[in-house]
Amino acid sequence: MKSLVFATAMAIGSLHNVTAAPPIFHDGIMEAIFGMDYTEIKIKSVPNTIIKALEKDYPGAIIEKAYLDDAEGYKLEVSLENGSELELYADSKGNWIES
Repeated sequence: MKSLVFATAMAIGSLHNVTAAPPIFHDGIMEAIFGMDYTEIKIKSVPNTIIKALEKDYPGAIIEKAYLDDAEGYKLEVSLENGSELELYADSKGNWIES
């Protein structure tokens, strides 16, 4: 009987790692974006195509920080005219990547 209780306790205890972290589902795109390592770059290094897209789609926005990943993707931390802050992702051609 003792070994049956011990075996049951071991079986339940071994399930702990399986049930401890629920699976996280991603849409694939954001998983790829957030999984990348970004390196901070100088704002003047941001391509003109992205600057023009920012001026067109977010008039008055100011780039506070800029980052580049290994796949030529850019992450921008911008301040808007209304005082709010926004994090934007773009490719090198100035196309916005949905976040």
